[in-house]
Amino acid sequence: MSTLVVGDGRVVPAPAARPAAHVIRDDEEAIAVARDVAARIADGAVERDRQDLFPATELDLYSDSGLWGITVPRAYGGADVSYGTVGHVIRLISAADSSIGQLTQNHLATVAVIRSTGTEAQKADLFAEILAGKRFGNAFSETGTRTVRDLKTRFVRDGRDVVVNGVKHYASGALAADLVQIVALDDEGRSWLAIADRAAPGLTVINDWAAFGQRGTGSGKVLIENVRVPERRVVAAWKAYLPETPTADSAISQFIQSAIDAGLAEAAIAETEDFVRTRARAWVDSAAGRASDDPYTIHALGGLHVRLSAAKALLDVAGRAIDVAVEAPSPDSVAAAQIAVAESKILTTEIAIESTNRLFELAGTASTDRALGLDRFWRNARVHTLHDPVRWKYAIVGDYYLNGRRPPLHPWS
Repeated sequence: MSTLVVGDGRVVPAPAARPAAHVIRDDEEAIAVARDVAARIADGAVERDRQDLFPATELDLYSDSGLWGITVPRAYGGADVSYGTVGHVIRLISAADSSIGQLTQNHLATVAVIRSTGTEAQKADLFAEILAGKRFGNAFSETGTRTVRDLKTRFVRDGRDVVVNGVKHYASGALAADLVQIVALDDEGRSWLAIADRAAPGLTVINDWAAFGQRGTGSGKVLIENVRVPERRVVAAWKAYLPETPTADSAISQFIQSAIDAGLAEAAIAETEDFVRTRARAWVDSAAGRASDDPYTIHALGGLHVRLSAAKALLDVAGRAIDVAVEAPSPDSVAAAQIAVAESKILTTEIAIESTNRLFELAGTASTDRALGLDRFWRNARVHTLHDPVRWKYAIVGDYYLNGRRPPLHPWS
């Protein structure tokens, strides 16, 4: 893919084929590979943000590394890493470039849905493609409806295919996807994933993402006009959210969002400390000889670290709860995972917003120089944390503990 400026309004063609990816074998390797990839994609992150460049080269690096396939079950050749490892990987990547961190979210959430509701033939087929480095881009969300769950996109069966029509927005990853997972409803109002080739006739991806943050996600529009998808590529996603036989999929989707925000906060705090040590000046009324000895700055950074540590600790707890729910799904284990993730997401959201804002307060006026690009952390955190409101998470957690009510089953809970 040639250099692509995000938001130029053009139709973007499908990416070229790539060589097969490396296959990661275990948790330790996944973290080591993620560290290496993160170091490489961090280089150039400021310039990409400044120029609104889509991270096409960096996504290819991510694909080649094998990180797309880390949650594929071992029975199908994958590493099937723990969700604690998934959280660690996403934090590392998001600290380097949170847009790339977000592009992993829909992919890994789709892998989870295939695992829990796909047929054996679908798992064998799609997991092989994922391990080869194929990446998903989403066509989930729509605008102009009462809630995010109200969809207009429908499909009809036609022989061994389904034919899908609709318009999608906020299509993170679709610009550079190999496969686009379209959420469409059947005649009974049940949601399915129709997994289309990115180059399928009638599938048009428009580069019109205009948000002030997470620019590198390129989360534009997808037009779906009589797109034919083989029935073997249509996954019964609705089965993941049945109250009597729930899966951990809703918790997994939210968990990855939480890890992205934790990574953003880690990066913002690290940048704050570096700036205070090397460039900030002591305040005029301070007896300290340098900004890093200012007692109020020290106190503030200590508080940020405490809240970040708490957020990361709850993220680890949530990862373990998801592992239990994946291994032995039940209404109780799934609800416990959802609550653990909700608690984590409250703290990761709050520390992401606080740390990216306080960066400027603690680093001072010089930190607002546009050439430094430090505002990208706040812009990215503010946009990403709008995915779902944590004010609802407090209510879900309280209702669970006080009244024993389980959280609703959907990707935003």
